[in-house]
Amino acid sequence: MEKKSSNKNLRKANEAKNDEFYTQLSDVEKELKHYKEQFRDKVVYCNCDDPFESNFFKYFAANFNALELKRLIATSYRPSPIANTELVLQSSLLAGYEDKVLAKATKSKGRPKITANKFIINEVGDIDGNGAFDLHDVAEQLRANKNNEWAPLKGEGDFRSAESIELLRQADIVVTNPPFSLFREYVAQLVGYDKKFLIIGTNNAIHYKEIFPLIQKNKLWLGYNNGPKKYLVPDNFDGKSVVMIDGKKYMPMGNTSWFTNLDTTKRHEKLTLYKKYSQEEYPKYDNYDAIEVRKVAEIPLGYKGVMGVPDTFLDKYNPEQFELVGIPFGDLGKVIGVKKNYRGRTDISVTSGGKTRCPFSRIIIKTRNGN
Repeated sequence: MEKKSSNKNLRKANEAKNDEFYTQLSDVEKELKHYKEQFRDKVVYCNCDDPFESNFFKYFAANFNALELKRLIATSYRPSPIANTELVLQSSLLAGYEDKVLAKATKSKGRPKITANKFIINEVGDIDGNGAFDLHDVAEQLRANKNNEWAPLKGEGDFRSAESIELLRQADIVVTNPPFSLFREYVAQLVGYDKKFLIIGTNNAIHYKEIFPLIQKNKLWLGYNNGPKKYLVPDNFDGKSVVMIDGKKYMPMGNTSWFTNLDTTKRHEKLTLYKKYSQEEYPKYDNYDAIEVRKVAEIPLGYKGVMGVPDTFLDKYNPEQFELVGIPFGDLGKVIGVKKNYRGRTDISVTSGGKTRCPFSRIIIKTRNGN
């Protein structure tokens, strides 16, 4: 039931082009801790984010020295829901990560009006002299313009704009939660500019004709953890599935994953296979020469043929152990030449106990020699 609800939430958001889903700091920390060594002396770019509210920005700003970053760049994709008037950073409001970074200003302080903005952090330090570095110091350094920059963008901060692309060119690694409705185009840009990245997307993206070939060619894979289960949304977000937590609106969205081309120890772990193959337990599909494997844990040991496995296999995928043959679903149905069903999808069917059933979706794999 959760999967159906998640898909429904994503579909409604895409139809309304409402992609203002804010990732919680706990989810950012949980995933980012597995890549710390890869950020050393790198320029990190958080685009499609709102620096005023983004927990990606907060994480990297607060851990700038610990990660030994070279530079942090962040841009807002749209004006912040809380930044539609003249605002300035107030360090007194930065008691914790989850606090708002902005408050209404009584004077302009010479700062630009809040539309789309860019933040460039080159240096952080204990500017208030209390012996520790935190977001108070980031706020003070931005206000004082000490080796850092806060400036308006000419446009709306669209990642496809010339000024956003210029910032992208400067980056080594992009980390963000891009609009789900533009995921194909967003990934194509990252790949086209040969950037490392760690981003969030819907699980449905696995089946996009633009995305699965990248997974096949080991140019993209899933992150260390499953994607966040709920996202903070603006106060004006309307939806039946919205839940209130401590006075804030959250949208349950369990059907998401981290997508990356940063290496992880997880993708080099070999999946332990223990079950023996039998025709009775592993029936063949009616319309494709492969066996049906109901669970990833039940991939048969020593089987040399082609197998259909659930999407969850990608969370265990080791390219040294397995080969991705194809995916008989959506636009990629032509990979294995099966017909689309009445919903426009392509299915593979299997007869079991005299009844024909169609798995919701399957990834076609085979084990590599010696595995």
